[in-house]
Amino acid sequence: MIAVDTNLLVRLLTNDNPSEAKRAFRVIESDAILIPKTVLLETEWVLRHGYVIAREVIAQAFQNLLGLPNVKPEDPQAVTQALAWYEAGLDFADALHLASSAKADRFATFDRDFVSQASKLGSVGVFKP
Repeated sequence: MIAVDTNLLVRLLTNDNPSEAKRAFRVIESDAILIPKTVLLETEWVLRHGYVIAREVIAQAFQNLLGLPNVKPEDPQAVTQALAWYEAGLDFADALHLASSAKADRFATFDRDFVSQASKLGSVGVFKP
Protein backbone atom coordinates (compact mmCIF):
# COMPACT_ATOMS: atom_id res chain seq x y z
CA MET A 1 0.00 0.00 0.00
CA ILE A 2 1.21 3.50 -0.84
CA ALA A 3 0.06 6.61 0.99
CA VAL A 4 0.03 9.75 -1.13
CA ASP A 5 0.67 13.42 -0.45
CA THR A 6 -1.32 16.49 -1.42
CA ASN A 7 1.04 17.52 -4.20
CA LEU A 8 0.56 14.17 -5.94
CA LEU A 9 -3.25 14.51 -5.82
CA VAL A 10 -3.12 18.12 -7.01
CA ARG A 11 -0.93 17.14 -9.99
CA LEU A 12 -3.27 14.26 -10.79
CA LEU A 13 -6.47 16.32 -10.51
CA THR A 14 -5.28 19.50 -12.24
CA ASN A 15 -2.73 18.19 -14.76
CA ASP A 16 -0.99 21.54 -14.35
CA ASN A 17 2.36 19.81 -14.74
CA PRO A 18 1.82 17.04 -17.31
CA SER A 19 5.08 15.26 -16.52
CA GLU A 20 4.31 15.06 -12.80
CA ALA A 21 0.65 14.25 -13.50
CA LYS A 22 1.74 11.27 -15.57
CA ARG A 23 4.03 10.10 -12.75
CA ALA A 24 1.23 10.62 -10.21
CA PHE A 25 -1.10 8.53 -12.36
CA ARG A 26 1.50 5.74 -12.50
CA VAL A 27 1.68 5.74 -8.70
CA ILE A 28 -2.12 5.66 -8.39
CA GLU A 29 -2.44 2.71 -10.74
CA SER A 30 0.57 0.80 -9.37
CA ASP A 31 -0.65 -0.36 -5.98
CA ALA A 32 -3.28 -0.02 -3.29
CA ILE A 33 -3.47 3.67 -2.36
CA LEU A 34 -4.21 5.22 1.02
CA ILE A 35 -5.25 8.86 1.15
CA PRO A 36 -4.92 10.31 4.64
CA LYS A 37 -7.77 12.58 5.74
CA THR A 38 -5.32 15.42 6.21
CA VAL A 39 -4.22 15.07 2.57
CA LEU A 40 -7.84 15.32 1.38
CA LEU A 41 -8.34 18.35 3.61
CA GLU A 42 -5.26 20.09 2.24
CA THR A 43 -6.05 19.09 -1.35
CA GLU A 44 -9.52 20.64 -1.14
CA TRP A 45 -8.02 23.86 0.25
CA VAL A 46 -5.35 24.04 -2.48
CA LEU A 47 -7.88 23.37 -5.26
CA ARG A 48 -10.39 25.90 -3.88
CA HIS A 49 -7.98 28.70 -2.97
CA GLY A 50 -4.94 28.14 -5.16
CA TYR A 51 -6.73 27.03 -8.32
CA VAL A 52 -10.14 28.64 -7.66
CA ILE A 53 -11.98 25.44 -8.56
CA ALA A 54 -15.68 25.27 -7.70
CA ARG A 55 -16.96 23.12 -4.86
CA GLU A 56 -19.01 20.94 -7.23
CA VAL A 57 -15.97 20.20 -9.39
CA ILE A 58 -13.83 19.36 -6.36
CA ALA A 59 -16.53 17.12 -4.90
CA GLN A 60 -16.90 15.24 -8.18
CA ALA A 61 -13.13 14.87 -8.53
CA PHE A 62 -12.93 13.44 -4.99
CA GLN A 63 -15.84 11.07 -5.70
CA ASN A 64 -14.14 9.88 -8.89
CA LEU A 65 -10.79 9.42 -7.18
CA LEU A 66 -12.25 7.61 -4.17
CA GLY A 67 -14.34 5.46 -6.50
CA LEU A 68 -11.25 3.80 -7.94
CA PRO A 69 -11.10 0.21 -6.66
CA ASN A 70 -7.55 0.48 -5.32
CA VAL A 71 -7.95 3.89 -3.63
CA LYS A 72 -9.05 4.03 -0.01
CA PRO A 73 -9.29 7.04 2.27
CA GLU A 74 -8.25 6.93 5.88
CA ASP A 75 -11.46 6.54 7.91
CA PRO A 76 -13.73 5.85 4.90
CA GLN A 77 -16.96 6.34 6.85
CA ALA A 78 -15.97 9.83 8.03
CA VAL A 79 -14.69 10.83 4.59
CA THR A 80 -17.87 9.61 2.89
CA GLN A 81 -19.99 11.55 5.39
CA ALA A 82 -17.81 14.66 5.05
CA LEU A 83 -18.14 14.58 1.26
CA ALA A 84 -21.92 14.30 1.53
CA TRP A 85 -22.05 17.29 3.88
CA TYR A 86 -19.61 19.21 1.65
CA GLU A 87 -21.87 18.59 -1.33
CA ALA A 88 -24.78 19.83 0.81
CA GLY A 89 -22.97 23.13 1.42
CA LEU A 90 -20.84 22.67 4.53
CA ASP A 91 -17.22 23.81 4.37
CA PHE A 92 -15.04 20.74 3.68
CA ALA A 93 -12.81 21.28 6.71
CA ASP A 94 -15.82 21.70 8.98
CA ALA A 95 -17.49 18.66 7.43
CA LEU A 96 -14.39 16.51 7.95
CA HIS A 97 -13.90 17.72 11.53
CA LEU A 98 -17.52 16.98 12.31
CA ALA A 99 -17.62 13.60 10.59
CA SER A 100 -14.42 12.62 12.39
CA SER A 101 -16.11 13.47 15.69
CA ALA A 102 -19.00 11.03 15.30
CA LYS A 103 -18.19 9.33 18.62
CA ALA A 104 -18.60 12.60 20.51
CA ASP A 105 -21.92 13.70 21.95
CA ARG A 106 -21.48 17.30 20.83
CA PHE A 107 -19.11 19.54 18.86
CA ALA A 108 -18.23 23.02 20.18
CA THR A 109 -17.29 25.90 17.89
CA PHE A 110 -17.42 29.68 17.86
CA ASP A 111 -18.30 29.61 14.14
CA ARG A 112 -21.98 30.66 13.95
CA ASP A 113 -22.31 29.70 10.28
CA PHE A 114 -20.98 26.23 11.05
CA VAL A 115 -23.50 25.82 13.89
CA SER A 116 -26.35 26.96 11.65
CA GLN A 117 -25.42 24.78 8.68
CA ALA A 118 -24.62 21.70 10.75
CA SER A 119 -27.91 21.88 12.63
CA LYS A 120 -29.72 21.63 9.28
CA LEU A 121 -27.82 18.42 8.45
CA GLY A 122 -28.90 16.46 11.50
CA SER A 123 -25.36 15.70 12.56
CA VAL A 124 -23.66 15.53 15.93
CA GLY A 125 -24.99 18.40 18.05
CA VAL A 126 -22.93 21.42 17.07
CA PHE A 127 -23.14 24.33 19.46
CA LYS A 128 -21.60 27.69 20.22
CA PRO A 129 -20.43 27.87 23.86
